[in-house]
Amino acid sequence: MKKVFVLLLVLTMMVGMLGCGGGTKEEPAADKEGATIGLVVSTLNNPFFVDLRDGAQAKADELGATLVVFDSQDDSATEMSNVEDLITQKVDLILINPTDSDAVGNAVLACNEAGIPVITLDRAANDGEVAAHIASDNIAGGKMAGEFIIDQLGGKGKVVELEGIPGASAARDRGEGFNSAIAGSDIEVVAKQTANFDRAQGLSVMENILQAQPEINAVFAHNDEMALGALEAVKASGRDIMVVGFDATDDAVKAVEAGDMAATVQQLPKEIGGKGVEAAMKVIAGDSVDAYIPVDLALVKK
Repeated sequence: MKKVFVLLLVLTMMVGMLGCGGGTKEEPAADKEGATIGLVVSTLNNPFFVDLRDGAQAKADELGATLVVFDSQDDSATEMSNVEDLITQKVDLILINPTDSDAVGNAVLACNEAGIPVITLDRAANDGEVAAHIASDNIAGGKMAGEFIIDQLGGKGKVVELEGIPGASAARDRGEGFNSAIAGSDIEVVAKQTANFDRAQGLSVMENILQAQPEINAVFAHNDEMALGALEAVKASGRDIMVVGFDATDDAVKAVEAGDMAATVQQLPKEIGGKGVEAAMKVIAGDSVDAYIPVDLALVKK
């Protein structure tokens, strides 16, 4: 009788274990409605990143997720503080658009230690473990700009390159693509200086370059904000200089349509943000995602 009782007890325990998760557990993305995703943006003082945020918000609304947005104001210390705040809130995943690819490493490592997955947007992280990186192919975009300038100048001329924030992967990659494109031509870069992706700095830096360089045929800026600033300086100087930007922000596209800017490489920041949230929901649900998720580019010209 005692043996029968023990056998029944063992069988009961086995059934209980199966009922409590011993079998296969399905957790589809739909079950993750209500997930909370953090979004740390490098700066919201730039239309490109405003569009990125808006694309992420629209997708979060569509998928039933809560999006908590922080602005790092182009400061890596603020970025770290924002990430620490989101870790304290115990969000399910953090999307980071880094201010700087090197500096963001500590923030990513902090997320890794807290067990919170990270996805980087537009700019990569050089340290720490990320679930995915979503961005345009910035090297290809830089090449696209370089090839356009070669074509417009007939393969020779003097060019100014306005660089983005030092250390940002987007700046590095766009510059690499541009310089590799013009390497086989007679295009000469007569000035190369950072304007930190900022319109006001693009204006002041270009003013100084115009004073120092008597001959300039074209300007390639690593983003449209710097390109638009450079355009103001060129207009004020009365000189005929072609300006090419990168991002296809609304202001830049209008400038191209008006014939003021020659071209801009079109990114789709809303799609970068939207794809970020889509990938986040998959990661939260335990699904696999590609390590690199590319977003298309195109050249906008009149």
